[in-house]
Amino acid sequence: MVTVNRLLTVDQVAERLGTGVRFPRRLIEERRITFVKVGRHVRIPETAVEAYVSANTVEPILLRPTGLRRAA
Repeated sequence: MVTVNRLLTVDQVAERLGTGVRFPRRLIEERRITFVKVGRHVRIPETAVEAYVSANTVEPILLRPTGLRRAA
């Protein structure tokens, strides 16, 4: 099975992340996400977007039930 890793435009990445185009451009400028230069164009692999999301996903903290609290 051949895995196809699509190259996305900055606009497509912004849409996937639910942000404006400035955010993916900043990620590229700060080299916080993998990108590919195609001539003067910049493309971001789908896997890089998925890796960025998983690396920055914060899991919720599970609090223990404390039962009834007493007033002091």
